[in-house]
Amino acid sequence: NTIGTVEYLVIAGGGGSGTSGGGGGGAGGYRTATGFSVAATGLTVTVGAGGAENTNGANSVFSTITSIGGGRGSAGGSVTASIGGSGGGGGRDNVASAAGTSGQGNAGGVGIFAAGAYGGGGGGGAGAVGVAGTGDTGGGAGGAGLASSISGSSVYRAGGGGGTYNGASVGAGGNGGGGSAGVGTANTGGGGGAANNNGGGSAGGSGIVIIRYAD
Repeated sequence: NTIGTVEYLVIAGGGGSGTSGGGGGGAGGYRTATGFSVAATGLTVTVGAGGAENTNGANSVFSTITSIGGGRGSAGGSVTASIGGSGGGGGRDNVASAAGTSGQGNAGGVGIFAAGAYGGGGGGGAGAVGVAGTGDTGGGAGGAGLASSISGSSVYRAGGGGGTYNGASVGAGGNGGGGSAGVGTANTGGGGGAANNNGGGSAGGSGIVIIRYAD
């Protein structure tokens, strides 16, 4: 009920990874600033859910600030990667990855198919592009997230999910809650990690909204 300024951190839900040799899910969009003016009235706050496999994450909202949900990772050659806060990684057959949203995240890494060996790319993170898959060493790692001290100590959030390779070797999740062959970490907006070549994908982690203001 007081006019003033606040600091905010608004992170959307992470994207789900692709299935069947898929790319990692992109991290949820990451927006933060200080000196944001608020009125003496109710303000909308929405925390975006992580996307299921092959699904984008949901947006997070604080007042007029919207962070875009992370893009889904590609599922082999059947489901393309999607643009999001950070973009999803490319799959083993559909090598294209997806872009991130300017000011919120980065693109996913491309997938690859070479001489019978294939790897999905990692999902993009708030701080770095996802790593490309390779034909000999495995799925690409998710892009790293960004650190914030808004909650009192430095915490990395919004890392991309890892891609998968030939049903065995999977990419590491990006620092900041990205999944490695599993679900992105809750309340970080981390992308889901691609589990294996022939199995299902993983969901992204839910986002978070943190508001800091003077007493």
